[in-house]
Amino acid sequence: MARVDEVAKGIYRISTLEAESEFQFNQFLIDDERPVLIHTGMFPMYESVRAAVAEVLDPARLAYVVCPHFEADECGGMGRFVEEAPAAVLACGEAGAMLNLTQWDYSGPVQGFRDGDVVDLGEHKLRFLETPHVHHWDSMMVFEETTGSLFPADLYAQPGDQPPVVRENLGREVCGFYQEIGIFAAEGPVRRVVNRIEGLNPSWVHPMHGGSLPGDVVPAYTRALREEEFAFDGRIFGRRIPG
Repeated sequence: MARVDEVAKGIYRISTLEAESEFQFNQFLIDDERPVLIHTGMFPMYESVRAAVAEVLDPARLAYVVCPHFEADECGGMGRFVEEAPAAVLACGEAGAMLNLTQWDYSGPVQGFRDGDVVDLGEHKLRFLETPHVHHWDSMMVFEETTGSLFPADLYAQPGDQPPVVRENLGREVCGFYQEIGIFAAEGPVRRVVNRIEGLNPSWVHPMHGGSLPGDVVPAYTRALREEEFAFDGRIFGRRIPG
């Protein structure tokens, strides 16, 4: 079952550990006048994630379901969440809307956002950041301005069963993990975005896998992303691809 922890004011981490791989899948719920779910988890996880959302608020109240890029752990449950919440909009980057979410077997409302667009949720404000090729062509991140919380999807992710808040410096281990599984095609786009994140000076970084990072811990991870190799080197999930 999913575990629920409040990791910043009004922001809840919903985390499920996949026992076989010992890998965490996180969603984040922002409780406000216009509630937001960031990531949905894969399709089979829906009931567990929905039950976790219901511990905090009625899932039918969701105003937005944020899909940072088109991948099963980001948006595999999108159809069922939006079906239950008639006012909910699938929010993604403009590229994601054009390439994927308006071209899929899905008839619900989709809104594509450009860099700098802001949605007022009540007490929280969600700003969209276009971050192409940070894992996927259509990738984006969102920054919650009131708490200084960055939701970077797969960037800053850590492997293993991590606590809700991680203070340990796992930067080198994280880069080795990225290279082993082949998650980032190149280092250039990631380092460009890392420079931008540094300028944001987030109070929190809430990755999709692993624990949330307090602002004073983030520079160690940023330094590793600048100094260590982590781009694709021919391996996918540890398996060497011919070539």
